[in-house]
Amino acid sequence: MSNPKAKIKKKVKKHIPKDWLCELRILYRLSMETFHDIRRTGIVNLVIITTMAAILMIFGAFFRTALSMASFAHELGNVLEISVFLKDNADTNLVKQQVKDIEHVEGVKIIPKEVSWVDLRREMNLPDTDNPLPDTLHVKVDKPENIDVVFNKLKTFTSVEDMSYAQDIAKKIEALNHIVNTITVFVLIIMCVLTSTIINNTIQLVIQSRKDEIEIMRLMGVSNWYIRFPLIMQGAFYGFCGALVAMVPLGFVENGLNNMHKFFMVPSPLYAQNAVMLSLFAIGIIFGAGGSFMCIKKHLQV
Repeated sequence: MSNPKAKIKKKVKKHIPKDWLCELRILYRLSMETFHDIRRTGIVNLVIITTMAAILMIFGAFFRTALSMASFAHELGNVLEISVFLKDNADTNLVKQQVKDIEHVEGVKIIPKEVSWVDLRREMNLPDTDNPLPDTLHVKVDKPENIDVVFNKLKTFTSVEDMSYAQDIAKKIEALNHIVNTITVFVLIIMCVLTSTIINNTIQLVIQSRKDEIEIMRLMGVSNWYIRFPLIMQGAFYGFCGALVAMVPLGFVENGLNNMHKFFMVPSPLYAQNAVMLSLFAIGIIFGAGGSFMCIKKHLQV
């Protein structure tokens, strides 16, 4: 059932002209309240910001590593080829065309057995004997995750005698990538719980120190959001400062990963640093403000 008084109040408020100067004064007042609340917290601010910076730094390090691992997995998949060894009576051009028609196949290259034999004799200094090697097709797949699909389809070809590719390396890279992604999500969950706990305890202390002041404001009919806003902004401030501090050690992680990419000649993922930076600030501010909001609902009946 709707409240008639609330409806009347809403209707009257809608017809009151807005005073933008008054709105700016209120915003300034709320900002000053936030500043005073942070100052009242004292040295505890440093502990909260340092703790949040450590949590965000751990998350950022795993997130950045996950981006690099995904880049390595993708690059490895691009250079991985399935070597298809054909039977002696197979028509290489016909088989090549059939293989190209398979979904996810990006390219097919014929390696005649004569060329393979010449290269092998040059490398191993073999005597001049009959060529025992078969004609070979090098099949390139569009994405690493589709290699097994193409591999299984090639098995059904009657003209194919044998096949091979670096399956163990691909699976190890994929498993490592999965582990890093899982740890990143796990760290994110822990960070959410720890951040909410830290912010909850801090805002509770602020509420207790301002208990009388808040009670007076409520009796005077002050808006609930006027009471909530400084506390929510205080939590967002902790998240912002924590992310800002976390960017310093993450700079060393970024340099280390970039050097690793250069060493293995694998291109670094585009915009990885920007993605990590935006994620840290977004998560820090949202978790900080969200932790404050949940605490207000729990400890402050407004």
